[in-house]
Amino acid sequence: MPIIDVTLIDGRPPALKAVLIRELTDAAERVLGVPRASIRVLLRELPPENWGAGGEPKTQAPR
Repeated sequence: MPIIDVTLIDGRPPALKAVLIRELTDAAERVLGVPRASIRVLLRELPPENWGAGGEPKTQAPR
């Protein structure tokens, strides 16, 4: 059972996350040749203050 684990900055709308889950599932099914029902997608959302890029917290860096 493939598990796709994605970490994101929180705040994206549910509809966009649903599209991401569907597209990742489609890709795994196509590339790995496994049944859709066996694919798991986990979305982990972090607040911007817990995410850093380029040495700065995302609360200070442009998004």
